[in-house]
Amino acid sequence: MQEVFSVNNTPYRIVRLLGKGKGGYSYLTEHNGQHYVLKQIHHEPCDYYQFGNKIQAEINDYRRLRDIGIRMPQMFDVDVEQERIIKEYIDGPTIYDLVKEGIDVRAYIEQVYEMCELLYARNTNIDYFPTNFVVSNGQIYYIDFECNNYMEQWNFENWGIRYWSQTPEFWEYVNSH
Repeated sequence: MQEVFSVNNTPYRIVRLLGKGKGGYSYLTEHNGQHYVLKQIHHEPCDYYQFGNKIQAEINDYRRLRDIGIRMPQMFDVDVEQERIIKEYIDGPTIYDLVKEGIDVRAYIEQVYEMCELLYARNTNIDYFPTNFVVSNGQIYYIDFECNNYMEQWNFENWGIRYWSQTPEFWEYVNSH
């Protein structure tokens, strides 16, 4: 029997786990023949990041990034009580998967710089880690909604880009996960 999660009383059949992040688990789900991503917020400790109200932060960050014009999945529904989000499923490989396979991602780096222009002008950083970017039809989508006020040490040029090629930092992450 397959597991079903409800979001505001709408059932979503879990197809598979997509990944686990600092704030939650993301699942590929199905409802009425359509695929969606269901994010279930978790409250597991994270020693390098402090959270407030995670579900409200997701909602606020989504709105902020949408207003900035970042290419990302649409948020369809939020169940605040169960701390679940339903968002559009963007089918494609992550930048992480492409880098791991040795595929050149330079064309996508240019698209990140275009995003950075929009973000930095609005005093905003996103989580530039390559698992947060999916390639679909030649375009990258930021599939996480996390964003923070701009800090130079966490911008793409100083932090994120270290993981967008087969660097020692990238392989250290791969080998520890």
